[in-house]
Amino acid sequence: MDQVATTQRSPGPRHSILDLAPLELECMSALWPLGEGTVRDIHRRLAASRPRAYTTIMTIMDRLAHKGVVTRRRVGRAYRYQPNLSVNEARMSAIEKIVVGFFDGSSEALLAHLAANHVRREPSLPPQLPSRAPVDTTDTSDEQSVTRQLNKPLL
Repeated sequence: MDQVATTQRSPGPRHSILDLAPLELECMSALWPLGEGTVRDIHRRLAASRPRAYTTIMTIMDRLAHKGVVTRRRVGRAYRYQPNLSVNEARMSAIEKIVVGFFDGSSEALLAHLAANHVRREPSLPPQLPSRAPVDTTDTSDEQSVTRQLNKPLL
């Protein structure tokens, strides 16, 4: 007789911020500066950069509440949402997950990686292709000469 163990979930966030879908993270990014807000508040903030349907934002916020990322309380006919973690806590959690998952727990390895990639990504001029001389191909059957620049676009 196997017994199934049930675990009690803590009231805090049960998902890492890295587990959020892109639109969930966008909604959180709109909610953090507000501290607390309704779907309408979040929808207005997102509309400036990326318009979405009101019902889409409502669905996303409902999912975030079920995941434990936000808490909600009913005020009149609407829900007011409040993040369960600050933006700084979310950043720290995300960075910690990256350090553990990709850099064997070494923040120094992450810093070295960022420094090395920053140097490579500094603005630079695109590499120049060597110029090519025109190629002369003669079709002896038609006795016509065709000259074509290889470095000119074909379209």
